[in-house]
Amino acid sequence: MTDGTLRDLYLAGIRWEITDVPLVRANLVTQSQTVAPIVDTAGRTATCVVPPIAPTTPMTMETAMSMAARPTDIDALNRMIGEFNHPLRAGATNTVPIHIAKNPNGMIIITDMPSADDDAAGTILTGANGDLMDKMLAAIGMSRDNVSILPMLFWRTPGGRTPSREEIDLARPFVNRAIELLGARVILTLGTLPAAEIAGINLGRAHGVPVQTESGATIMPIYHPNYLILKPAAKRDVWNALQNVQNLLKNV
Repeated sequence: MTDGTLRDLYLAGIRWEITDVPLVRANLVTQSQTVAPIVDTAGRTATCVVPPIAPTTPMTMETAMSMAARPTDIDALNRMIGEFNHPLRAGATNTVPIHIAKNPNGMIIITDMPSADDDAAGTILTGANGDLMDKMLAAIGMSRDNVSILPMLFWRTPGGRTPSREEIDLARPFVNRAIELLGARVILTLGTLPAAEIAGINLGRAHGVPVQTESGATIMPIYHPNYLILKPAAKRDVWNALQNVQNLLKNV
């Protein structure tokens, strides 16, 4: 890739670490590993290297929905998430709570699940992913002070494996309640999991295509920062999507 292909980003004053060396994650699955495919109810095939960890007390959807319905504000919801005995909780270092905006401007970000850095820090979108996300927000005149950020799962899976359908479903009532309490008009999803679960789309085919919800909110699905670090050429598509988000927020 040449710098010329990113001319529009330079003209816009955007500097997204274009010459960064791609991250190499130690927990990436190699071709020599034997993995067991899992097909969820949406027909997607996931690669499972480490089996799910069963909670000390089995949780049910009824329990998750009952607990998620109780909080009346995001602080209380974060406390409830910390008390929920999710199957992943036993294997995670920390529960990674919702990041709450100090001065919300009508947008929230939904990402996939905590990274190893997030799990260690107990904070969502840290490390290189977080640095790039901050630059993406700055490119449209925003910061974490303006947006709340929540993951689809509040606990990292063992080894960073793909979460199971049950693990996703048990966390979903808390995600739904957060969206309801935050009342955002624009939802930016990062990566394939929230694109599929929240926007109901295949990110590879519908990146940057806005989706309207029944409540009137607009969902904008884009690539995860980690993908952009590995595939810098995709930053052009994300920049176009972020410009659309900026325009949407002007009308909020």
